[in-house]
Amino acid sequence: MGMRELSEVVGEHTGLSRKVLEYGLTTKHLVDRAKNPGFSAADWAPLAELVAVEEFERVGNFKEVMNWAEYVEFLTGWATSAEWECSFKRITERPGLVFLELEERSEVGDYKSVVNSVSVYEFDEAGKIRHIDVYLQMALPENDMLKSYEGVRISE
Repeated sequence: MGMRELSEVVGEHTGLSRKVLEYGLTTKHLVDRAKNPGFSAADWAPLAELVAVEEFERVGNFKEVMNWAEYVEFLTGWATSAEWECSFKRITERPGLVFLELEERSEVGDYKSVVNSVSVYEFDEAGKIRHIDVYLQMALPENDMLKSYEGVRISE
C-alpha cells in the first residue's frame, strides 16, 4: 500500500472522511505554528471548529481520557516542543464513524518515533467530532518520552 500526504488525498474525499482529513491537516499546520512565540491554547480554535467541544472525549495512546480543554492543554505542551508529520494509508467511513490509518512520525527532543495509527472518529448529529479513540503499533517508548504524560489521568 503506497502512502501519500494528507494534502494529496483530502480532495478525493467528501463527507465525514473529508472532515477527518481536514482535522489532520489543521493539526499539522498548528503543530508547525506552535514553535512561534506566543502560541497558546487559544490558537487551537481552527481545530475546535471541527469538534463538539462540550461533549468531546479522546482516549489516547495509553488509554488516557481527555475532554476538549484537557486535550488542548496537552496538545499545546506537546506541539511547542514536537515535530510531527504523517502519511495517509487508508480511510473508511460508516454512518457517524470514520476510521483513519496513518503512519505518524514525531520527534520530541532526541526521541524519534514512527508509529502506525488507527484513529476512530465518532461524530454527533451536527457532523462534529465528539469522540476519538487512538490505537498505535509502536516500539516501546523510552521513559523520557513518557514525561509529557505527567499529570494526565491514564485508565487502568
